[in-house]
Amino acid sequence: MHRILLYCVVLCLSHLSVFAQAEAYRQYIETYKSMAIDQMLRYRIPASITLAQGLLESNAGRSTLATQANNHFGIKTGGTWTGPFVLRTDDAPNEQFRKYTSVAESYEDHSLFLVGRRRYSPLFFLDLYDYRGWARGLKECGYATNPRYAELLIGVIERYDLVQYDRYQRSHESHYQREIEQRAELAARRLYLCNDLVYVVVGPGDSFESIARDMRLSERKLRNYNEVDKHYQLTRGEVVYLTKKKSRVAKPIRDTYHVVVAGESMYSIAQRYGIKLHKLYKWNNLPPTYTPQVGAALLLR
Repeated sequence: MHRILLYCVVLCLSHLSVFAQAEAYRQYIETYKSMAIDQMLRYRIPASITLAQGLLESNAGRSTLATQANNHFGIKTGGTWTGPFVLRTDDAPNEQFRKYTSVAESYEDHSLFLVGRRRYSPLFFLDLYDYRGWARGLKECGYATNPRYAELLIGVIERYDLVQYDRYQRSHESHYQREIEQRAELAARRLYLCNDLVYVVVGPGDSFESIARDMRLSERKLRNYNEVDKHYQLTRGEVVYLTKKKSRVAKPIRDTYHVVVAGESMYSIAQRYGIKLHKLYKWNNLPPTYTPQVGAALLLR
């Protein structure tokens, strides 16, 4: 009798634990889905993958690393990181993990981490809706040491239907965006989205004239959209928007801060977020002559 009672208690506790875990996962998804979608539109990383990694790496935002350092993706210092860090035992004792001022900064850094490392470049040739390919690719590229990492990501995505957030891009495209997409396809140009704005990245030999010609826009309008005069010359890797920039950043990152890194200017930061340059100065009460210093924190609204 006592054994049966004990078994029932253990079984009940087990069910409660599973329910609590599922509820924590659902709350995490509801809280950060918009942030994951914004990253997808800006960097072409499936929102389902970002959410699944965030859920696993941070235990739905409840891990010590997440609560103490806002680090939701288990990213270690390494590379060129010069910011704060926390110590945590992982593959070895007292490893250094990046510490962020906000969860939004962690999500942004996760995207930059994948985009900026050559070993992850094969992922960006995959279809945006191939979450299985992305999951397996992350494991093959060495993101995690767990041999079941891909299976775990796929399991979370399918259990919580995270792929629904990957479809946001298609379902929210405007007629103008579809028209631009057709022009880009004819001109063999790749399009990107930031702050719900379509843009292209400057390649070798590109100029405002050549981009305007390919996209069937006037060069004058294109320069106005990007807030530069007729003398401004493009450099490889720059962002060129194909419509007017916005007065506010994307909703998930409003009232957060951009920390200036080497080589950035007020203009390049405004381009990065798809916002009008004068707004960035206004939000931070800065004069037009201000030059940002490395480490400065700029408010985004």
